Amino acid sequence: MQKHFGRLVGIAVILIVVMAALLLWWVLSLGNATPQMWKPIEVTLGGLWTTFYSAQSPDLSILISAVLIAVVLVLFVVVGERLVTLRYRRSSVEKSTNRPLSPRTVMARTRGVYAGEVTTTVLIPAHNEEQSLPHTINALKDQSFPPARVLVVADNCTDGTVEVARRHGVDVFESVDNLHKKGGALNQALAQVLPSMGDNDCVMVMDADSQIGADFLAVARDRFTADRALMAVGGLFHGEPGHGLIGQFQRNEYTRYQREIARRDGRVFVLTGTASVFRASALRAVASARGNTLPGTAGEVYDTAALTEDNELTIALKSLGALTTSPEQCTVVTELMPNWKMLWAQRLRWQRGALENLGAYGVTPQTMRYWAQQIGIGYGLIALFSYFFLMVLMMVSMDTWVWFPFWLLIGLIFAVERVVTVWEGGWKARIVAALVLPELIYDAFLDLAFLKGVSDIAFARSADWKHVEHQPSNEAV
Repeated sequence: MQKHFGRLVGIAVILIVVMAALLLWWVLSLGNATPQMWKPIEVTLGGLWTTFYSAQSPDLSILISAVLIAVVLVLFVVVGERLVTLRYRRSSVEKSTNRPLSPRTVMARTRGVYAGEVTTTVLIPAHNEEQSLPHTINALKDQSFPPARVLVVADNCTDGTVEVARRHGVDVFESVDNLHKKGGALNQALAQVLPSMGDNDCVMVMDADSQIGADFLAVARDRFTADRALMAVGGLFHGEPGHGLIGQFQRNEYTRYQREIARRDGRVFVLTGTASVFRASALRAVASARGNTLPGTAGEVYDTAALTEDNELTIALKSLGALTTSPEQCTVVTELMPNWKMLWAQRLRWQRGALENLGAYGVTPQTMRYWAQQIGIGYGLIALFSYFFLMVLMMVSMDTWVWFPFWLLIGLIFAVERVVTVWEGGWKARIVAALVLPELIYDAFLDLAFLKGVSDIAFARSADWKHVEHQPSNEAV
């Protein structure tokens, strides 16, 4: 049964993370009741530099306990996710009344029915995007499988977005009295587009500041053609070039995400709002379930109360039993945040939106992966800042530096992992990853955004949606 936690979701995440950290601390302390003093060995290198090292390593029971806990947590998430997927595939039609998009239900409904060739209508929500819109439209025109229609959804624009779209030969839908930003504008457009579409007619929703790869729509078409139970194909986003070190941090982050999804065979966490394709029947099913089994207003595809509409729509589809994927060939280049202030606003909105979505859907088999992700981030926050604290404490407490070969080896393994996971990003990505410390500082920044989001929702502070304003450029007009 669906539960609406509201602000309690923030309190729940805080309590679970703190209790888990205290439990781990207590368990590990049992095996190390009598701490041993360091016995560093002095060594002189080349007759010029004298330093100290200690071969001491953590107690074996602590290492084994830490590894076992990590393995158990990973297995819990992975096995749980697999069971949910298998449940959808094997559920009988009679038991799928609340999951109209589960594979067996879809296959039974469409068996023996020819719904025509797969087509794609592209919706581009745009608010004052005259600078970036031409690049987005040109990327669509370069598709190996062209869209049947491109519709720019102009929402309360005060610049030349509408004129630019028409000049590039695409249709325009202008929202009317919309007070609900992107989600509200898309709901108005979808209300006109969806009713006449068949099961093999698809809708791509993509940002006006993103450009999809040339084979994106062709790959999506092939996936939908091969599996009529597949309900959505998401993109894997790459960061645009530029923006210095902060841009490289974001590109490295996205590269690691792409690698993770590829290793998961396309099983996606979130159908990205930068570019995702949905079957029209799936979106109609979501609209029909709103206000009943799903949060939101009856008849609307997007829940306009959600800060992160792409994450919410993903959970909605999964709650109805939908199968989704993000093939590694479906690439999209998206905008990066050019400074720390804008990055903070973006990540705070993402984090707050994710928590609000969990509050709306509660604890269900479909949301367990998302709850685990939030708890994992919180646990990582405690671990990272504890590491920083202990390092500073050691440096101010000791009058000389002591090297520990065991921890140096662990650090080397960590550095290698960081480099390997961004290898596809090029030499700049590898250098930044190899330095380790800069990315740890970036991770700490993201953790602070997580902490702010959790505290905001726990104390019922208001949230706001921020739009990135683009700088004028003659090239794009």
